[in-house]
Amino acid sequence: MSERDRHWKATELPNTQASVIPIQQTPDCDEELAPAANCDRITPESEQWQIELLLSNLLRYGVFFASAVVLVGGILYLIRHGTEPVDYKYFLSEPDEFRSPFGIVKAAVSGSSRGIIQLGVLLSIATPIARVAISLLAFLWRRDFTYIAISLFVLLGLLYSLLGAYF
Repeated sequence: MSERDRHWKATELPNTQASVIPIQQTPDCDEELAPAANCDRITPESEQWQIELLLSNLLRYGVFFASAVVLVGGILYLIRHGTEPVDYKYFLSEPDEFRSPFGIVKAAVSGSSRGIIQLGVLLSIATPIARVAISLLAFLWRRDFTYIAISLFVLLGLLYSLLGAYF
């Protein structure tokens, strides 16, 4: 008998009948019935579920809308400038109107296809910023001061990185 077989024989369990162990049911979240129960479950009716649903929809539809704006701008750009020859000999930087968020919005409203593309990119950047802002409001409503401070710090950092050079 090998060492492995001896080890197997020593750890083998005797043949026993399988027993059924009843599963304990968790009490409902009623303070009178179960005051010590963990009642922090997320249900579709809970506030936390509603906030998470709002945030997930914001991200989903924000990205979809930003992509649609970029697509429309790209189609308009190709319709207007698709047949022009490209000259890569000289580097031309972005015009001044596309160097600030306010200039981008102004160019997009005036119908510039490049402005519409830039607006779509700006919307894709603004989507997660809006998510942090809504999270901050949710934490303010719940009075969760630790997450209020963290969300405020992150929001201010994002806004400064986006708009700080223009003020």
